[in-house]
Amino acid sequence: MKILIVEDSPTMRRIVRNTLKRLGYDDVEEAEDGVEALAALGNSTIDFIITDWNMPKMNGLDFIKRVKAHADYSEVPILMVTTRSVEQDVVAALQAGASNYIVKPFTPQVLKEKINEIFA
Repeated sequence: MKILIVEDSPTMRRIVRNTLKRLGYDDVEEAEDGVEALAALGNSTIDFIITDWNMPKMNGLDFIKRVKAHADYSEVPILMVTTRSVEQDVVAALQAGASNYIVKPFTPQVLKEKINEIFA
C-alpha cells in the first residue's frame, strides 16, 4: 500500500513516516502542502492519504475536498491528523470526505487503530 503524508512540518512528517515504518508500511511519499500533494497524486498511484489541516498554500480541508471531487482519487481513504480538536472541525473534516480523524499529539497505537478502522 502506497501512503502519501501531507504535512508542512518536517518533524511531524518524520514522526508519521517512522511510525508507519514500525507498523510495516514502507511505501511512503511526502508532500508539504495540498498543492504539492495534488501533484503527487497525479504522478503516482496512492492508496491512502494522511493529511494535516493547517498548512500553507492549500489547507488540509480544501485538499480533502479537491481529492474527493476528482474522479480518479475520490475513493482514496484519507486520515486527518491535526491539532484542531473542537467537534465542529472533526465534523467538517468528515463531511468533506475524511475517513477518520486524529488529534495531535497521538501515539503509534492510535495511528495503528485508526488505519485499521479505515481498512476494516
